[in-house]
Amino acid sequence: MPNTNIQTGQDWGTVNVGRASAGRVAVPKTAMGVTRAKAMGLVATQEKKFGAGGNKSAHTASVNAKKIEESDELKLNKVDKSLSKAIQQARMAKKMTQKDLATKINEKPQVVGEYESGKAVPNGQIIVKMERVLGVKLPRPGKKPAQKLSAAEGATKGGVVRGGPPKRR
Repeated sequence: MPNTNIQTGQDWGTVNVGRASAGRVAVPKTAMGVTRAKAMGLVATQEKKFGAGGNKSAHTASVNAKKIEESDELKLNKVDKSLSKAIQQARMAKKMTQKDLATKINEKPQVVGEYESGKAVPNGQIIVKMERVLGVKLPRPGKKPAQKLSAAEGATKGGVVRGGPPKRR
C-alpha cells in the first residue's frame, strides 16, 4: 500500500471576511440608546468636538476676510488704454489675429484678448515678447516719463539751492 502524506497540522477553521456582525460592538445612534448604553456601562465617555456637526465655515465669511475685500490696498493695476490700443493697432498693422500673436509669444489667446481689452494685470515679460513680435515699442504701464530739468533749474529746485559740496573741475 502506498504512503500518502496528509498534513494534519493546518487550521481549516472558517474565516469571516467583510461585514460580519461577529465581534462588532453596536454603537448607539440615538440619545436614548446612548443613555441606555451608559446605564449598562458600555459607553465610558462622550466627547463634544469643537465645530463638529456642520460645514459652517464654508458658507460664512469671517470678519477678516470681509476687511480684506473692502480694503483698497489690494486693487491691482490694469493695463492702460494707451497700451491696449497700441497692441491692437500694431497687431492689425501686421495683419495678425489674436491667436497668431498669442502663438508667437507662447501665450494663450485669452491673454492677448485681456491685454487688448484692458482687463489684464500688466506683466513686463509678456509686453517685451509682444514688442519683439510686433516690432514696435509699446508704452510701459506705471512708468511716468521723467521731467527733464534745464541747466538753470538743475541747480535750484523751486528756488531753493540744493545742499552739498561744490563740484570739482
